Order: sequence, then C-alpha cells, then structure tokens
Amino acid sequence: MSDDWYVDDSCTNCDVARQLAPGLIEEIGGRSQVVRPPRDAAELAQLNAAAFACHTRSIRRLSGPLDAAADPFPLALDENVLLCGHNSRRTAAANSYLLRRPSGTLMMIDTPRWSPELATRYETLGRVTDVLLTHRDHAAHGRRYADRFGARLWIHEGDLVAAPDADRVLRGTEPAEVADGVVAYPLPGHTEGSVLYAADERYCFSGDSIYWSRSTDALAVAEYVTWYSVEELAASLARTAPLLRFEWVLPGHGDRKHLPPEEMADHLRTLTVRAARLRQRPVDFTAHRW
Repeated sequence: MSDDWYVDDSCTNCDVARQLAPGLIEEIGGRSQVVRPPRDAAELAQLNAAAFACHTRSIRRLSGPLDAAADPFPLALDENVLLCGHNSRRTAAANSYLLRRPSGTLMMIDTPRWSPELATRYETLGRVTDVLLTHRDHAAHGRRYADRFGARLWIHEGDLVAAPDADRVLRGTEPAEVADGVVAYPLPGHTEGSVLYAADERYCFSGDSIYWSRSTDALAVAEYVTWYSVEELAASLARTAPLLRFEWVLPGHGDRKHLPPEEMADHLRTLTVRAARLRQRPVDFTAHRW
C-alpha cells in the first residue's frame, strides 16, 4: 500500500496494472502492489487507468470510490488504435482493442467485459463492423458485442467450440483477408485456433501468441502458458514471420511495444529462432515472467 492507493487481496497478478502504471505498481509477493503515490496529474491518470482496467477491481483508494470521470477508456494508443480497458474476468483479464479504418468504421479485437454502457461508449466512436477473436480464451463476450454492434464475429475453426455461432470461420493455416488492409494469420500454438491479425503493415494484434517482455526487453512467447503445443507455435512463427511487417505489437496478455518496423522484424526473427528450441512444458503460471 502507498498513500491513498492500494491493491486488495483479490489481485490475480495478471500484469495489466503494471502495464498501465509502470513504476507506480509493481509485482511483489506474487501480485501487484502500489509502491508509491502519484507525483503529478500524469501519474494520477496512470493509476486511474490501471484501476478502471483491472478485471477484479482490486485497485482502490482509502479516501473513497473511484471517480467515474477519471475513467480514460477507450484510451488512444495512436491515431488508429484504442485500448478498450475494462478487462474481463471471463477472458482472464485480456486486453482488447478498437482499430479505426479509413472509412471511419471500427473493428474490435477481442473484447472487454460486457456491459450495455460500455457498448454505447464504444459505439459513439463509429460503427463497429467486425469483432475479431484471437483465440478461445478471449471469446466470452464476442457474440454479445457482435450482436449489439450488428457486426460479424470471427474465430478460427480450431477454437470454434468457444464461439460456435461465429459469422466467419477462418480455416487452415493460410493467411486470409478479413477486410481491406487487415489480414488474419492462423497461428496454432497457444491454442489450436490462435490467430494473429495484422493491419496496414503497422499493427500486430497477437492475442496470446507473442508479446513484448519487459524482463527480457524483447518479443517473447508464453512458453509456460501454452495450452496446445509450443512446438506448433514455433512452426507457426517460422511460417508466418517472413510475411509480417509491423510497428506495434498489441497482445492480449503481456506488454505492448512500438518500434520501427525494421527493428521489430529483427526481434521477430530472433524470437522465431529461440522458439524453435523450446519444448512443451506443463502449464505453470507462477513460472511466467513478464
């Protein structure tokens, strides 16, 4: 605990708060803890973002409830991508995103927690045409958001059990165009039906397949949390990495990162080589390091 802000015992150590409030919230004793009070308005905004994103609402203030007016979501990451916030217990606290298209419409990649109020908030930004699910773990609210928006719901056949009423089903391992400038790359590994969505040669919505690791300062795979096959994930990366060009990696779990595309490509090549040496391990959340 630090000053007015604290993290209660319901924290699941999902890392979302540490992504949004670095230096203010850190991992101590297997969960997030506030390590110091905010020093200025910018740091206060970071703590509020962490609190409103937290799927268990574990980030609290001794002085009273959170101020709804301080909720920053959806939060612009750049001119085309917004972080939805309000992560869901039913998607294991996964991050989700809105992608602006040149036509003025939007796509939602994975989903925040469901509420009509949040749906209205996202709708004010433009018409959402598609809800793109990266894999089964993040599918919980896909149908409700798609129905509310009048949007198409996408998932891969390998994870169809999680969204059997999807409107569009991706098949096999070949890339498929979802919309102009948006391509789905099936990436079996984390789950059998994992998909990476790339947009405009700028954005990589990677689900839980790859993420930016703060501990290694590099692209990484969650080798200790791979449900299907880490060997399949390595093969997927070897097949797909040469086709990809992007500046932003935008995962469901793990940190985001923006780099020049050539530098990001170098990191992706290095990860592909490293992944080829991995072997399947028992799932162990405590062994994972962000």
